[in-house]
Amino acid sequence: MNRLGKMGTRGQAPRRRALCAATTAALAAMAMPAFAQQSSDEAVELDTVVVTANKRVENVRTVGAAVSLIGEHQLENLGANSLADYADYVPGLQVQDNGNPGLTSISMRGIAAMSSGATVASYIDEVPVGSSGLWQAATTLNLDLLPYDIERVEVLRGPQGTLYGASAIGGLLKYVTRAPDPLAAEWRVGGGWSKVKKGGSGWNARFGANLPLVEDRMAVRVGYARNEIPGYSDSQLDGREDINGGTQSSGRVALAWQGDAFDLNLSALRQEIDFDDRAGVALDPATGRQLFGDVVDVLGARQPFEKRIDLYALTLDWDLGWADFVSATGWSDTKTMYQLDSTVQFGEVADLMLGLPEPGSSWVRYGLDLEKLTQEFRLSSKSGGPFEWMIGAFHTTEDAYQGQNVWLGLMDGSPPPPPLDAAFGTLAVVELPSDYKETAVFVNGSWRINDRFKLDAGLRQSRNEQSYSQIVPAGILVPLGTTHGASEEDVFTWSLSPQFQINDDTMLYARAATGYQPGGPNAALPGIPPSVDSSMLGSYELGLKSQFADRRAQLDLALFRIDWDDIQVQSQFNGVGGLVNGGEATSEGLELSALFRATDRLQFGLNAAYTEAEVKNDFKETVIPQDGFDVILNSGLGGDRMPYVPRLSWSATAEYYFDLAGGWYGHVGGAFRHVGNRVAGTSDRQRITLPGDPSTVLDETIVPPLEVGSYDAFDLYASVGNGSWTIRTFVNNVGDERGWSSMMRVEGALSGRLAHLRAVPIQPRTLGLEFDYRF
Repeated sequence: MNRLGKMGTRGQAPRRRALCAATTAALAAMAMPAFAQQSSDEAVELDTVVVTANKRVENVRTVGAAVSLIGEHQLENLGANSLADYADYVPGLQVQDNGNPGLTSISMRGIAAMSSGATVASYIDEVPVGSSGLWQAATTLNLDLLPYDIERVEVLRGPQGTLYGASAIGGLLKYVTRAPDPLAAEWRVGGGWSKVKKGGSGWNARFGANLPLVEDRMAVRVGYARNEIPGYSDSQLDGREDINGGTQSSGRVALAWQGDAFDLNLSALRQEIDFDDRAGVALDPATGRQLFGDVVDVLGARQPFEKRIDLYALTLDWDLGWADFVSATGWSDTKTMYQLDSTVQFGEVADLMLGLPEPGSSWVRYGLDLEKLTQEFRLSSKSGGPFEWMIGAFHTTEDAYQGQNVWLGLMDGSPPPPPLDAAFGTLAVVELPSDYKETAVFVNGSWRINDRFKLDAGLRQSRNEQSYSQIVPAGILVPLGTTHGASEEDVFTWSLSPQFQINDDTMLYARAATGYQPGGPNAALPGIPPSVDSSMLGSYELGLKSQFADRRAQLDLALFRIDWDDIQVQSQFNGVGGLVNGGEATSEGLELSALFRATDRLQFGLNAAYTEAEVKNDFKETVIPQDGFDVILNSGLGGDRMPYVPRLSWSATAEYYFDLAGGWYGHVGGAFRHVGNRVAGTSDRQRITLPGDPSTVLDETIVPPLEVGSYDAFDLYASVGNGSWTIRTFVNNVGDERGWSSMMRVEGALSGRLAHLRAVPIQPRTLGLEFDYRF
């Protein structure tokens, strides 16, 4: 991990290591709801926590922005395998689980995932991961890093366009890995077992080591983890049980050199995800009840998911004496394959178009490949002076490919009878090669006018160039042929944050900032524009960060309003579609984080967010010409709520620490989380008009968004340890609540017949037992 501010000579290295160790312990202690394991003689005062939100090491209490932290021990206590396992404990963060780790959609502060481009940027240390373009399904394939050997997760809420660029329009998710330590050897082994109610059992194993190679100079850190995750969802048609079980594995090697003038960090990471199917529940559209029993889906085809990411990073931190120079290089190769059951959607081609006696089965298979190279240079002043500055340049190149294959067969899985198999067995083959290049320059400054008043400001100028091809060699769903597209755009973003230190423990700040989601060339389909513009937003925030009661309590408040323009939304007809710039939306709300250390043994936490996010006006119409009539589509109407944004969500936590005999100590904790009512999507309006005459409406249909109910869940965890051994147990979703993380309609593409709803449940009650041994 980059040092972000070298302390100088070799003789100061022990101080650097001490600072690193203290920071790690503090972060674990501050993460809500879990805290570092500790003995009862520790101070009651809350610890100091540092973050790298502004690409400097700073006390989180002095950063003029909303920042949340998830520490290593919190991830361990919850038995977390994916983002969905801990998202409910971060105010303003929404994660939609689409059936298994790696299939997740992320939004923050009401900036919902409404197109194929991401609205939340993901970083591993200094390197952005995932596509900035539109053709890698970035909004549903967000980085879902297996949380092993992770020191903390930093969540920055609100646009981060000036320092982090494209796709950080809603915020940033930053994984900070554990750094090699040249002073102390460490070995760690661990494992665990878990059981899901009415599902299978799983296990995990992990290994880690830190090895000094040159005293006070060089070290290597290695780690490997493997999770066999139990399934719990069943398939009604073929009788398969626990179909959503799968495997996660992660390996990492990091090498660090710490010199007198520069530090060098080199790391390699691989993560693999392999699932046989995905979680799902078939619901009655009229009542919302489960149709075929507890956590049972209706599937005409399997839905496997495979993802592999290789990431290599090289960071140089050079102390120039008068400033620090940082070079951060990253290269990643991400390969993904996933398959969707489209039996209801396209299976009716068999009977409605081909005249077969019954509908068939169908699946859609996606194959994606992304190679991404990034390079960032930064030159920054030393910290601590009245004026701190940073200038930088950033470049990224993405070489991407997406393939789509839509298959049609009979319900038993066999192909259609000849000669229909040759002509209609493949409904579509689409190849989508694309590339994305972006270059940006940025400046950031912080002027400490006096002991109480400080002003932060930043500017970023970006330019992206994109090319894309749509190659359709076979099928009937998409017009055959090859089409090329290209786009280029210049984008300017800025931020301004005045901060006022009321006293030593209370800071008031305001923040105005902009962000953007890149546009690009579009699908070549009738009625779909050849390209879409960037989505832009402006955010205005007023915040308070305070510690009181002898620094045993802290309170963070953030009041915000966001205006979002040129929103990219999906426009779909007969099962295929592309993107349009829909219109405008607003999001405003209040976020709260509170922490209170009542005694040296007892600590409480509270997180809450109230968000009003809605479409401001009817989204732009898409006109799809047909034979003898036009179809006019609106994929959002004025007053619609933004998808998957609860008005109210909150979590409360409590932890108690105690001493045992023989040098052992322990802790117990509990957490309650509430996620309010949401909607899945926006309203769809379809009007049939005379050709070229939108004023003559022959028919109109409005389909409102699905209502996704609220849910409450309670988690319990406990541990005992003695410094070397740690034994943990947890029970997540103690009451076995059936809450829904995401929901969709399952309907025919030709007939429009609604067969059922498909929902993804939150994890049923899960019991786990874990151990770690460090030596």
